[in-house]
Amino acid sequence: MHKLAVLLLLFATVAAQAAEVREDHVLLQGNIAGKQIVRTAGADRTDVEYRYNDRGRGDDIKAQWRLDGHGVLIDYQADGNNYTKAKISETFSLRGGTARWSNASEHGNRALTAPAFFMPISAPPEIQGVLVRALLKAPGQRLALLPSGEAHVENAGTLRMESNAGPVELTHYRLSGLGFTPSSVWLHADGRTAAVTYASGWVAILPEALSAGLPLIVAAQERADAEWSARLARDLTHQPKGALLIRNARVFDPRDLAATPGTSVLVQGERIIRVAADGLIDAPANAEVIDAHGRFLMPGLWDVHKHYAEADGPLDIAGGVTSSRDLANNTDNFIARVRRFDAGTEIGPRVSMAGFIDGPGPFAGPTRMLVSTPEEARKAVDWYADHGYVQIKTYSSLKPELFPLIADRAHERGLRVSGHVPAFVSARQFVEGGADEIQHINFIFLNFMFPRVQETRNMKRLTEIGEHAFEYTPDQPQVREFIAFLKAHHTVVDPTLAVFEDLSADPADPVPPGLRPIAARLPPQVQRNFGFDPLPVPKGQEDAYAKAFPALMRMVKALYDGGVTLMPGTDGLAGYLLHAELEIYARAGIPNAEVLRLATLTPAQVMGVDKDRGVIAPGKLADLVLIDGDPLSDMRDIRKVDVVVKGGKVFDPAAIEQALGIQPRKPVQVR
Repeated sequence: MHKLAVLLLLFATVAAQAAEVREDHVLLQGNIAGKQIVRTAGADRTDVEYRYNDRGRGDDIKAQWRLDGHGVLIDYQADGNNYTKAKISETFSLRGGTARWSNASEHGNRALTAPAFFMPISAPPEIQGVLVRALLKAPGQRLALLPSGEAHVENAGTLRMESNAGPVELTHYRLSGLGFTPSSVWLHADGRTAAVTYASGWVAILPEALSAGLPLIVAAQERADAEWSARLARDLTHQPKGALLIRNARVFDPRDLAATPGTSVLVQGERIIRVAADGLIDAPANAEVIDAHGRFLMPGLWDVHKHYAEADGPLDIAGGVTSSRDLANNTDNFIARVRRFDAGTEIGPRVSMAGFIDGPGPFAGPTRMLVSTPEEARKAVDWYADHGYVQIKTYSSLKPELFPLIADRAHERGLRVSGHVPAFVSARQFVEGGADEIQHINFIFLNFMFPRVQETRNMKRLTEIGEHAFEYTPDQPQVREFIAFLKAHHTVVDPTLAVFEDLSADPADPVPPGLRPIAARLPPQVQRNFGFDPLPVPKGQEDAYAKAFPALMRMVKALYDGGVTLMPGTDGLAGYLLHAELEIYARAGIPNAEVLRLATLTPAQVMGVDKDRGVIAPGKLADLVLIDGDPLSDMRDIRKVDVVVKGGKVFDPAAIEQALGIQPRKPVQVR
């Protein structure tokens, strides 16, 4: 009887282990968007289902893995759909000391003499908890990553909080080696994964029992991120003790598109006080001098389509972006980040904030400002206006009848209005309802497909472009008429062409086309995961999809030729993707000097800050970029950023890049 009891107890224990299940919510800006179900079978076997809906996109993955005694993967299999709904299949195995892996873009093997952790491209968030636990077992809490790179983990402290089951204590781990900056993973005291977050808390994966404590989790992460960023700013920001004099520069003026060689620029404090020929300016006492050696000096660049997260500020400055506009972010902590940019305690540009508003529903955008009534709509506008935002961005699930109310209220409060064209509305109706600006070039094409295509909350806003964009050419009367309509209404267009080039790329190549010139310089794991996934091409539509991106380029050129104001923005990797955006404008046929004007003076004028920004002239803020090349002759030279000045503070892009794990450029020469 005793033996039977023992066997029953053992069976019950094994069954309990086999049946251990954890269900996590996937939260986008606090809204439930999906789930992650983690099933453990014994000590080393895990099965995970991970799916979420982000406006019709989002991963849907089933993964299984086994671990060895070091906690590293010895088997991994994942199948399903990636963010853009393309099919994925990924495998890894470790047998006899040889690791083998395969996915859509990678097929490799390596003989191992020490433990190493394979980091899948298509993986549920739980894999980061697995990696942290393996690192905690590893010597020095470091492990080689496969296919390349190295991961390291540090304990960032504990957090005591209430859960649905009572008080809990979580440990915050800072995980380095997967991106430009450390990411956050939270574990329970027994080592189980408690929470994983991305993009400054924009995305969070955690059980419902812990969801009420998410603000505490994000706040702790923000403190750690701010401390890390403050150290970076102290190390990499150079404030001249006296005046700053840049000599022998070829200064570009976007007002008349001239580039004048042999020019000096004198900066005192945060402003330019004089611009003149070299021989007409003497160096003041104690001035620091940068000899430009004839290099190209231009006003700081703008990126008008941002969603700031951890490393974006430093990446922008390294890329010469000194002004920007954020078009949707976390209202809990983003304002504090902008203040840190302004104070210099975090490296980043001057940011104009746009508030994000959408309507509720299955395709709602990632925001807490989801409105259904006129009262809610006006209240949302007022909140943004009261908190220093200068623009409203609306989104696809907004009720069409609410948009004119939002536009009127925003204009009453002195805010601009832009956005995705709401579903069931044409771009023409959007402008007639009060929009000052349209985000993304696809909505220009969707205007011509209306009313055949009205449901644009889902992937149709992208797939219809792939299938039919080539059908709409600038010589068609309806296209010419709509361009004239946009010009007459002074409508601005933010095309984000580099993102669409990425979406149109080869699925077998993980590197976005616009980032190929710099891809090899980036951290190994970043190279594997830094773009949007290309759209899957339906069978029989290969020719149409191949023609789509050239059609988008032709349309942007037609908008420019028709007098419509364009502003370059990225909606992607900070700094470097803006360079790609400008290169595409030049490839589309817009003259290089005009492209540089669109990236400097034009956004300053549109955003109402041209009193202080947009040109290199006395009285303006000293936001400057020194280029080791000539983007007037070859727009690819815009990538050769040697020195960046923001408000009189000098930054060496090479030093910033090195701190972010990017191969450095040559240092700035200051005497």
